[in-house]
Amino acid sequence: MRPALSTSDIEIGLLVEAIYLRYSYDFRDYSGASQARRILHAAAQMECATVSELQSRVLHDADAFARLLQYLTIPTSEMFRDPAYFLALREQVVPILKTYPSLKIWIAGCSTGEEVVSMAILLHEEGLLERCIVYATDINPQSLERARKGVYPLDRMGEYALSYQRAGGRASLSDYYTAAYGAALFDRSLFERISFSDHSLATDSVFSETHLVCCRNVLIYFNRGLQERALGLFHESLCHRGFLGLGSKESVDFSGHAALFEPVARSERIYRKSVPEKAQ
Repeated sequence: MRPALSTSDIEIGLLVEAIYLRYSYDFRDYSGASQARRILHAAAQMECATVSELQSRVLHDADAFARLLQYLTIPTSEMFRDPAYFLALREQVVPILKTYPSLKIWIAGCSTGEEVVSMAILLHEEGLLERCIVYATDINPQSLERARKGVYPLDRMGEYALSYQRAGGRASLSDYYTAAYGAALFDRSLFERISFSDHSLATDSVFSETHLVCCRNVLIYFNRGLQERALGLFHESLCHRGFLGLGSKESVDFSGHAALFEPVARSERIYRKSVPEKAQ
């Protein structure tokens, strides 16, 4: 016999299903424990006594759903997060990317854009940005709008500058932004090759062939089934011998796609699409 669900678990399940039916955002395969924490926190912050009350508000008020979405999608990021990852990209991936006449890069789950700007700076310094199209996607429209603007708190720049240097930066991070009114506005030339758009790893399909896919610290919020779906999308999107970069706590090693990728920098979670056996 299946153990009885708690009232809270039932309410959360109904809320997630209601969101899918009403707004077509699919959170049904997100990791249960972390999702429950975020929903309960959102209910408290939105002054709802129960998750059922939160569901009623969200179903009848699109603005309430937009607010809830900020809790469900965790719109947080950092520039040059895990500097060793970006250094490995420079040293082990970029030399191969330079052999292509043009490049397409997909940054999935781009949040508020800090990783997108980091990638644009790296590509600029390696002489690749002008021949790239960078697709930056997320399901949160407010996060995408912030990412398009490229404006970040000035008090974070010292921390980001240190990570930039550790990632092999070749200049000063301050060369790439203008400081004013407590904010850092990044050079608009970095955004000329970036296309921001809405895309859900839970419901949408592949939209372009790419040479590099970066999806970092996103899969940890998915259950196993949705992780497998996302990895399948990335594999389908990547060109022959394309590259995949994941977050520090993520891996393809124990997934159903393990045989389809080979490690390039295992500790930095960078992989390369394997050659099909019949083609070897």
